[in-house]
Amino acid sequence: MGLFLIEIDPTNLYSSPKIGENVNNYPHLLPATTPFGDKIVSPEGAEVGTLKGLMIDVDAGQVNYAVFSFGSFLELGDTLFAIPWEALTINIEDHTFILNVDKEQFKDASGFDKDHWPDEAQYESGWLLDLYKYYGYAPDWMSQRELDQLR
Repeated sequence: MGLFLIEIDPTNLYSSPKIGENVNNYPHLLPATTPFGDKIVSPEGAEVGTLKGLMIDVDAGQVNYAVFSFGSFLELGDTLFAIPWEALTINIEDHTFILNVDKEQFKDASGFDKDHWPDEAQYESGWLLDLYKYYGYAPDWMSQRELDQLR
């Protein structure tokens, strides 16, 4: 059985936080179902599309990429597109996601049908890494050394 040494500051035993002082740091959380259907907007505020899904890395416990439908935007129809999570900024106040990618990139981007989402075989073949590279983001599941070796 291990012993732990806990150091207590006797001068601070009964101190209480001052009004307005942040005593509880916590992450900003958003229920997983809340954002589905939220608007995707350009940095200028123009509506671009709708959030359809979030893909979560279960090993790391974080969102890896988001899936959007751009509808009639750029005449892409109902094609779905994956985008690195880091390419988005959440605007909590108006429930929108700001897309930090030039809309012209979507003209040559590969999308997928709502009934044929990327699968494990595509991930193994490098689809996800290619996705990150295409949009100019570094995947957080790879070290800088691994990324340098790929170049």
